[in-house]
Amino acid sequence: MNYTSNNMIVKSQDNGGSGIFASVDAASAGWDYLNMAALRLNKGETYSTNVGEHEHVTVILGGRCHIRTSTGEYLDLGRRPNVFSGMPWALYLPRNVDFEIEALTDNLEVASCWVPTDEDHPAQLVTPDMSQVEIRGGANATRQINGILPPGFDCHRLVCVEVYTPSGNWSSYPPHKHDVHTEAEDGTVLEADLEEIYFYKIDNPNGYAYQRVYNDDRSIDGLMMAENHDAVLVPEGYHPVVSAHGYTTYYLNFLAGSAQSLANSDDPAYSWVKGTWTYQDPRLPIVHHGMEPR
Repeated sequence: MNYTSNNMIVKSQDNGGSGIFASVDAASAGWDYLNMAALRLNKGETYSTNVGEHEHVTVILGGRCHIRTSTGEYLDLGRRPNVFSGMPWALYLPRNVDFEIEALTDNLEVASCWVPTDEDHPAQLVTPDMSQVEIRGGANATRQINGILPPGFDCHRLVCVEVYTPSGNWSSYPPHKHDVHTEAEDGTVLEADLEEIYFYKIDNPNGYAYQRVYNDDRSIDGLMMAENHDAVLVPEGYHPVVSAHGYTTYYLNFLAGSAQSLANSDDPAYSWVKGTWTYQDPRLPIVHHGMEPR
């Protein structure tokens, strides 16, 4: 597939109503693994399906819900009204499971990702206290990462994190890539070959972020402006982001590929920037465990 700035961004289909308002399917993306959908339901509305031969994760972006599955019931999930007011809840499901989401509040929003698998892992609920907060980077490249399905999670391929980038800051910087699988002699993964989706939310209307996706030989080199509920596809190459001044940028990352890993390599042309960092942005964290009831 010839990737360009036109087909590496999937614009939101959001009309403000119930239903799926953003989606990515692996065939259209021209890759092997990642499928995604973002769904909104109002109180009392339901959505149901079977995950088929996929492992599947649903992240609650805002609102509360029941999720009933053929392997068990998960009741009264979620708390934060939106992603800027608390920590995440999520539910991981193995293949061949039926599930139904019932909204307990208006404007319930969830984002789901599924990838093909031939392995069976247990269903697992991820609660806010299980999500580790990491402040990464420095100066105006400081950002917050919340682990949801981090490396080491009991699953086959899926990795999921959410990232907060304050007004005017850079993220995924210095630019890094994960498109070649390499291992050390002891088997440690030095770089994984991963597909990645960036699903965006901005804290106020009219906000936006810019994301560049490029590889070493520049056969891929696209610059995309991502607005609320847009998704950017990263099939390979480096992929830095900058958040417009005045707006906090959130993105939900889904990754899958050669390993359940986030091992990556910096662009050597920009890695020197790390040596200039003398502080971390005090505006972070944007969300934290203290927001959650004890």
